[in-house]
Amino acid sequence: MSGPWYASEPSTAPLPVVGAGGQPPSGHGRAPKRRKTIIVVTAAAVAVVAAIAAVVVIVTGHNANSTGFSPTGDSPAQDTAQITTAFLRAWQSGDLSQAARYTDEPAAAQAAMTTYRNDLHLGKLVGTVQGSSAVSVTGTRGSVSYSISAKVADAAGPKAMSGTWTYHATLTAYQKQNSSLWYIAWTPAVLAPNLTATTHLAAIKVAPQVAGVSDSSGNDITSYGDAGLTNIANLLEKQAPPGQGKPGLYVEIQTAAGKAVANSQAVVVAPDNIANLTTTISATAEKAARSAVAMHGNSSMIAIQPSTGKILALANNAGYNDFALTADVAPGSTMKIITSAALISAGVLTATTPVACPETYTVQGITYHNDDNESEPASTPFTTDFAQSCNNAFTTQWPHLSGGGLANAAKKYFGLDQSWDIGLTGLSASYFNAPASASGSELAEEAFGQGKLTASPIAMASVAATVDSGTFKQPILIPGTKQLTATPLSASTDAQLKVMMQAVVTSGTAAAIGFGPGVYAKTGTADIQGQEQPNSWLVAFEPSQDIAVACLVVNAGYGAQFAGPEVKAFLDGF
Repeated sequence: MSGPWYASEPSTAPLPVVGAGGQPPSGHGRAPKRRKTIIVVTAAAVAVVAAIAAVVVIVTGHNANSTGFSPTGDSPAQDTAQITTAFLRAWQSGDLSQAARYTDEPAAAQAAMTTYRNDLHLGKLVGTVQGSSAVSVTGTRGSVSYSISAKVADAAGPKAMSGTWTYHATLTAYQKQNSSLWYIAWTPAVLAPNLTATTHLAAIKVAPQVAGVSDSSGNDITSYGDAGLTNIANLLEKQAPPGQGKPGLYVEIQTAAGKAVANSQAVVVAPDNIANLTTTISATAEKAARSAVAMHGNSSMIAIQPSTGKILALANNAGYNDFALTADVAPGSTMKIITSAALISAGVLTATTPVACPETYTVQGITYHNDDNESEPASTPFTTDFAQSCNNAFTTQWPHLSGGGLANAAKKYFGLDQSWDIGLTGLSASYFNAPASASGSELAEEAFGQGKLTASPIAMASVAATVDSGTFKQPILIPGTKQLTATPLSASTDAQLKVMMQAVVTSGTAAAIGFGPGVYAKTGTADIQGQEQPNSWLVAFEPSQDIAVACLVVNAGYGAQFAGPEVKAFLDGF
C-alpha cells in the first residue's frame, strides 16, 4: 500500500559534499583566483542510506551570510548540489534554524520542520542526494532529487511503535539576482511531496485487518445472507480483535483538523493481517436458526451455549435490521425469570409459596389488569403463577424489589445492565437496562417485564443460559474474548427456577407448542404503545444439547403463538 509520493528505496550514491565537520563552506562569491584545498570526507560528513563512499571536494572562502548560501562550485550544477547538501546536513543534525536560513522563507521553513519533527516523533533523520543524475539545472536554477530516511513513531515514549520511513522528495535552488548567494525556494513539499501550508504529516498506528470471517467450520459468515452476520463480518474486517495479528505503522498527510488526506498513506511497518478470523457460530445452529426465523417477518433469534457463553447462532428476518443484537424493547414476561430469582434469592418466597394473582391491582393510582381478566386464588403456588404468566402475582411483589432490588439482581446474578464485549473490536454494549431508581407503580410494572425496561434477544438468551448452567457466562462471538463474571445462583434458587420454567412447558403458556419434557422455557408478550400488535418473546434452554435460545418477533402477538413455534423449529433442527 503506498501513497502517490511513497517511493521505493533510492540509490545511495551521494553528491559531493561541501565541507568537513558538518559545516557549509564560507565565502562571498567567486574570485577570479581561489586557493584550493583538497579534503577527503567520509561517511561521518555525509548522510547515506546504505552504501558509504569517500568523496573529494574543493572548498574555498567562507559564508557569513544570515540567510542564503554562497557555494564554491565551478558550475550551477555544483552550486545546486552544494546548497542542497548543506540544507540536508543541517536538517538531519537538528539545526533547524540553520537549515531554514538556506531557504528564502526562513520563518515558514523552520516552523514546518519543527512541526515535521514533533508530529512524527522524529528520531534519526538521514538525507541523501541521489548522485549527479539527480541534479537538473537551467541557467542559475536547479532541481534536486533526494531521499529521506526518517525514524518515526506514533507517540512519544518507549512503548510507542516506531519504524524507518524512506521516501523521495525534490527541491529547487536558485541564485539570487545580482548576488553570489543561492537559496532554496521554500515550499512545504521540500520536506515531503504534496505537503501544503495547511496540512501536516502524522505517524499513526494501524490495526491489523481481517481478510475474511468464518463460522467455526470455516464457512464465510456472509454466505448465510443474514443482516446481523454480514454486519459483524464488516466490523471485524475493519479491525482485528485484540491479541490477534499485529498493528502496523503508516505516515499520512492530515488536514489541520486531523483528517487524513485521501490516498496519502505510506506504509512504514506493514500490519500483520489475519487471513481468516473464526467465530463461535455453528453451521448447524445457524442453519436451524435461519430456517426458524423464516416462519415470520420481523423476527430474530440468537442461540448460546450455556456452558461456555459461545454464540452459536444469530439469525434475523427483518430486512436489514439486526434485532438479535440491536433490539431495544421491553422483554415482557421473560423478565419474570429475573424477578423470580430476585424474590427467591432474597428469601421473600419459594417456588411453592402460595401467591395470589388478583384480577386487578392498584398502586399509586395506576391499576393493572391481568390479561383476559384472569386471576389466581391466594392458595396458588408461585410456580403456577409463573407458568400461567399471571401478571399481578408479580406486581404485588414490588415492595420486596424496591431499593434497586430488581436491577441489582439482574446485574448480580445475570451479568446484565453493563457493557459486554462480545468480540467486536472497539465495540461494547449493554443489551439490557433496568433503572435502579424504579419504585412504586414503575417497579410494579417492571416486575412483569414492562415499564422502562429494555432488552435485546442476546440478553434474554443469556438469562435462560444462566438458569441452565447456574452461572452467568457472558456471551462471546470470538473465541478467547474476555468475559465478565457474576455471582452464581444458589443451587436452591437455580433448582426452583428450573422447576418453574419446566412448568411453563408442561402445563403453562407454552404447553400447546409441543416442546418435549427436556425443554425449559418462558413466554413473553410485551405491549408497545403505538404498535398494532405486541412483541412476541420466548426464551428456552435444553440441557441435553447445551443450548439456550431467545426469539423476538416484533409487532406480532402472543409469545406462544409466534416466537414459540420458531424456537421449537430451531430446537428440532439443531
